[in-house]
Amino acid sequence: MTAQNQNKFETLINKGVRLLDPGTVDIGEDVDPNRISSERVTIYPGCRIYGNDTLIMEGATLGFEGPVTIVNCQIGPGVELRGGFFRQSVFLKKASLGSGAQIREGCILEEESGGAHSVGLKQTILFPFVTLGSLINFCDCLMAGGTSPKNHSEVGSSYIHFNYTPNQDKATPSLIGDVPRGVMLNQPPIFLGGQGGLVGPRRLGFGTAITAGTICRSDCPEGGKLIFGQQRKTGRFNFHPAIYHSINRRTVNNIIYIANLSALRQWYLHVRSLFFRGDPLTEELYRGALNKLDLAVAERVKRFGALAAKMPDSIEACRELDRGKDFETLIVRKRELYKNWAKIERALKDGRDVEGDESRRDPFLDRVSRARKENGGDYVATIQKLEPAWSEKGSIWLQGIVDGITRNVLDLLPSFKINS
Repeated sequence: MTAQNQNKFETLINKGVRLLDPGTVDIGEDVDPNRISSERVTIYPGCRIYGNDTLIMEGATLGFEGPVTIVNCQIGPGVELRGGFFRQSVFLKKASLGSGAQIREGCILEEESGGAHSVGLKQTILFPFVTLGSLINFCDCLMAGGTSPKNHSEVGSSYIHFNYTPNQDKATPSLIGDVPRGVMLNQPPIFLGGQGGLVGPRRLGFGTAITAGTICRSDCPEGGKLIFGQQRKTGRFNFHPAIYHSINRRTVNNIIYIANLSALRQWYLHVRSLFFRGDPLTEELYRGALNKLDLAVAERVKRFGALAAKMPDSIEACRELDRGKDFETLIVRKRELYKNWAKIERALKDGRDVEGDESRRDPFLDRVSRARKENGGDYVATIQKLEPAWSEKGSIWLQGIVDGITRNVLDLLPSFKINS
């Protein structure tokens, strides 16, 4: 142990951090002890903590079930990370994950969300109360739904979000619920049954339930449906790479997903920010969450752009097959996507700063501000207790952002249509 590390351990122990076996814990030279709370933080043996952006707030517990590695994560109050690897992600109040987790960059786990053992996430956003079972791979998606820890959206054990295609792209984000209504914490939960999967990019509405063992390959944005599996016929067909038969759906779902991220960013800027005030660590947690939203938008635009760049080869593949009018429509859409990509990219990036209709936003913000005082500054309690009429007003404001960004981008793609 270096003298510098020894000094850090002494500093943390003296300020009240519970280091149960300091000799087995490694704290990087770039970790700032001032970004680790002095109140009820517990670090079990075998943990490793790295990165100058790392933040650990009061009541956090690391490594109860197995060693934990933290790299530039922001860990909120009462968070439990029981074992695994966690990088460049943020965990809000009372989020939790079991042993064997691998949480890579760009994740936001909001209040009381989390999962059991062996959960893999990357570029994943879970709204409050969303619960994942064990042995799950759930990268590149946003999931909302539910009203409380007892009435929450659920992903069953051994579930997979399929986020990589045979054409070797990841323009596959799935929107499970949505931002404008999901943030209000008043929507029916979504259930994804165990030993199943979702083939991205998909859109599922609130109240959707997918039975165990089902691989979902269709959109259900209207929600309120039971989706169950059907034995697929086996067969052997010629595989033609780069065709992208579903380019319309794939493109539209990417646009809507990114527009929802932009709406969520405005929610954090104008609503969430009201609840992250009072002390430096709380404000750093907020900045960490906002940074992850920026990372999420950048990642989705990057992956979408990589898809657009493949369109010339896809057009040639369609021409070689020469299958009539359906392929002519495909070619038109692919040409639009490729030729207009620079404008599309700019519209999506500019969407980060679209604030929506101020005449709808400002009265809603005023009501939230007053409700915050009524509920002692607690975010979840404040949003849960909003009158339904005010929740609807807030959703209308955010949906206006989503619709405006979507419309601006689709204006550049006149042959594309939203499949509701």
